[in-house]
Formats: sequence, C-alpha cells, structure tokens
Amino acid sequence: MLARNATIETDGGPRPRATERLCVVTRTVRPVEELLRFVVGPDGAVVPDLKRKLPGRGVWITATREALGEAVRRQAFRRGFRSDVTTPPDLVSVVERLLERSVLDALAIAHKAGQIVNGFVKVEAAIATEPVVALLHAREASLDGIRKIASGVRRRFGDSAQDLPVIDAFASTQLNLALGRPNVIHAALLAGSASETVLARWRTRERFGSDQPDDRGEGRKTAKRDAPGLG
Repeated sequence: MLARNATIETDGGPRPRATERLCVVTRTVRPVEELLRFVVGPDGAVVPDLKRKLPGRGVWITATREALGEAVRRQAFRRGFRSDVTTPPDLVSVVERLLERSVLDALAIAHKAGQIVNGFVKVEAAIATEPVVALLHAREASLDGIRKIASGVRRRFGDSAQDLPVIDAFASTQLNLALGRPNVIHAALLAGSASETVLARWRTRERFGSDQPDDRGEGRKTAKRDAPGLG
C-alpha cells in the first residue's frame, strides 16, 4: 500500500501503474484519478503529464486549482523532485487550458466513433430511444432549448434524470471545431468507450475548477443554469 510509504514524493516513472499516489502539497494519499502528474522536461521546467505516460520521475498534486496554485507558491516541485527545477508562474492556467483541450479532443474522437448525436431534434429523438449518457449544451444555448431537452430526459429517466451529466462549459465555436460541424448548440453522448473517456476527462476538468478533491470524480451533475430543467 502506498499509504504506508507516504514519504515517497516521486514515482519511478509511468510504470508500474499505481492506484494511489501521494500529493506533495496536502501530504495525503489519493486515487490517481484525483491527482495530476508532473515531470521535469529537458529544459529543467515542470511539465504537466495529464495522460500519466511521460518518462521520468513524477510528482503528484491534488487535481484542483487551489492545490496546484499552492504547489507553485510553496515551490513544492523543488522539494518533490529534490532538485532546482523551474516552475512556470502560469502553470495553473496552462493546466486548465490543457484539461479543457483534453475534453474537446475526446469529444472529437467520440464523434468519429459515432457516439455523439448533434442537433436539437436529433437529441430529443435520441433521449427517447438511445443509450444517452450525457448531454452537451453550448454556452450560447437558450434556456428554452435546455428546458425542452430536460423535459424529455425526465420523461425517459424519471427520478434519475438529475443524474445525467450535463456538459455546458464550451462555446459553440469550440464544439464546432471538435465535432467538425457548424453551429453546434445541443448534442448528446451515447454509451461507448469513447464517451466514457469524454466523461472521465470532463470530471477531471470540473474537479480542477471546483476545488473539491473529495468529490470522487463526480463533478457537477448539471449546470447551475439548468435548475429549471433537470433539477
């Protein structure tokens, strides 16, 4: 158990895979899904390793903006790596952008795998008959459209409707690029491994922004503006 060796601040590389690691900021042992891995690049600068595959020793930080900001302020990476590494001052914003990009990349793959339905009418039809595992609304989506889709979700899922994840963090222009389609406002994720990857990455991004490391990866089930709909 890693918990018995909590003084070990770096791993020996991306393998062997562990299920838990020590956060060098909070000094707590957490599941790797709740942590971010960092390595040292060739130039001696700290580099995020979101996929946990980069070679070399790795330091782990609780996957929240607050914890990473504290790591930068307290120079926790120098202590963790036990060397005079360089920590970019904008590391928090860099990681946030990378997490956002990782979700959009996963959406592109899910689209190619045929696991995304796009368009208001098609989303409504999918909710009625298909294995929908999440909804997507562009930031520009109207409350009326969101409410109508939410009504269909309630008809299909009843009391469990509020458990259906809603991703509404992206602008239509971002979704357009990810899905290779114009004017993406409403979409739905269908069951499949590519969609599971989308949800896993989205939950990591949500956890990072919410500063709730003990969330166990659930993230926000629905957006605040969805209160008139699913809630």
